Formats: sequence, structure tokens, C-alpha cells
Amino acid sequence: MKLAKLLSAAAIATLAVSLGACTSSSSDDPIGGDVIAPVTMEANDLQGATVDLVVGQFLNINTGSLATDSYSGETADDSVAVFIAGESGGSAEMNPGVEGVGVGETEVTMQNSGGGIQDLVFTVNVSE
Repeated sequence: MKLAKLLSAAAIATLAVSLGACTSSSSDDPIGGDVIAPVTMEANDLQGATVDLVVGQFLNINTGSLATDSYSGETADDSVAVFIAGESGGSAEMNPGVEGVGVGETEVTMQNSGGGIQDLVFTVNVSE
């Protein structure tokens, strides 16, 4: 009985040491580098809005009941931000969005292929 308890204690100690070795020693060094959370907004809320992003951050645009691939768009200055078209197909849906690529401010214009919908025009302000 004592041998069984001793072996159990040794197994638990070994497991604890093994699991401890799997953890990162520094919270300042995440796996894969820093991750910047996207900003998510409804398409209906973008008209005339100013959206603040940092370089490398994405604006995820929720299209509501409209198809994610029904929007096209462009930015006035591609050195500040770029429009990314939504995709629909198979088992995956990807919302349209805007990626901040450089410091500055630019106007974004989005059109819907469904027609009868006013173009969305808004500003993206990208900082470091």
C-alpha cells in the first residue's frame, strides 16, 4: 500500500513538472507575436462615421441580412488602408473589411451590387 502511494505521488510530481515545462516563461512573448483585435461594426452604422484603427488592424464589417460578397469598395489612399471584399461559398462566410496599412486618414466608399442601396462613405483614421 505504501509503495502504491509512493508511486502515485511520484507520478503526480512528474506530471506537474512536465506540465510546468510547457508553459511560457514570459507573458511578454506570446506565441506568434502580438495579436491586434479587429474592430467590428455594422454596415448601417458606417455612413459618415470615422473609424480609428492602428497599423495592422482590421475593420470587420457585418453586412446584416445582405450577402457578404455583395459589397465592393475602394479607399482614396491605398497607402493608408485597403478594402477587402467579403466572400461567400461552401461552408465559410467572410465579411468585407478594411485593413489599416499605414499612418494617415482616408475615405472609404462601399457599393452594394443589389442596387437601390446608397453607397456607404466613411473615414478610416490609422495610427501607429
